[in-house]
Amino acid sequence: MSDREPVNRRNFIQRTLTVMGGAGIAGAVGSHPAGTARAEDQTPDDTAPRGADAGMTYGTIGNVKLSRMLLGGNLIGGFMHARDLKYVGALFRAYVTEAKIMETLRIAEENGINTVFETGGEFVARHNQETGGKMQFIPHIEVNAGDSDQVLSDHIKRQVDTGAVALYIWGISGDRMTMDGHVDMLAKAVEMGKKHNLPVGVGGHSLQVPIQCEKQGVPCDFYVKTLHRDDYPSAIPQHLRKEFIWYTDSPGYYDNMWCLDPEETIAFMQTVTKPWIAFKVLAAGAYLPQDGFQFAFRNGADFIAVGMLDFQIQGNCEIAQRVIRRNQVRARPWCA
Repeated sequence: MSDREPVNRRNFIQRTLTVMGGAGIAGAVGSHPAGTARAEDQTPDDTAPRGADAGMTYGTIGNVKLSRMLLGGNLIGGFMHARDLKYVGALFRAYVTEAKIMETLRIAEENGINTVFETGGEFVARHNQETGGKMQFIPHIEVNAGDSDQVLSDHIKRQVDTGAVALYIWGISGDRMTMDGHVDMLAKAVEMGKKHNLPVGVGGHSLQVPIQCEKQGVPCDFYVKTLHRDDYPSAIPQHLRKEFIWYTDSPGYYDNMWCLDPEETIAFMQTVTKPWIAFKVLAAGAYLPQDGFQFAFRNGADFIAVGMLDFQIQGNCEIAQRVIRRNQVRARPWCA
């Protein structure tokens, strides 16, 4: 008989993801590009979760109470960033069945996460109905330049009807409207959303999104902006980085980078007093949670949206809680 741990579906996935370095999954597996986290990003108590630290602190946007860490919807919707690892999508879909999604929501709520971000409203509603849970949902608004006011209004109403506690303009829409000079469309969508008496944010991968929204007075209640360091091996080299590279036929990008200018993002957001939900904080698996969470919260994020599988949630909540406690005083004041 072998004395090795028996292989089941759970530990097979964990082992596989460890080899992949996370492959777009924000769990307590993977590797830091330099082998270890930066000294200022890691303290001895980050190395292992402790049950006594389970739970989550909260902030507010408008009158909505949100856990400081939100459950990202990519892994509920079935989309994963995996760079050039073509098998990862199929691996994910084999593991994350509907039953597994429901289990993930239960575990998230048990550990203090009270909001799912962007995708998965139907599962949130089912979870609350079947378990008596109180999980919240923030869906996105998709904005297209050719849409009539009626089309946009109807779309927003459908998103509100998912049980939304807030809305935000999808990051891809925020990027494209800004890139094409249609920030007025973002303002219109925000104003339409606010008619439903919900907080409305604007999302983007490009720093130009919040810059132009602030410059042009878009009346949003919060921002959703990527933030992660840029010193991992597959990051786009500096000389190839180009604004809106995600939507252009430019060399160097292959689903491998979401915040082209972290230092500039940090500096600009220090001038903004609206709440900030940071996403892609682990660069889709390039950083360990204790590293990525510390970088995001220390540098101004009020909330982070993190895609997690069921077995990653408790440890990530404990890490986030310790990081938040350690960063109560920081250069950008807490805005939520």
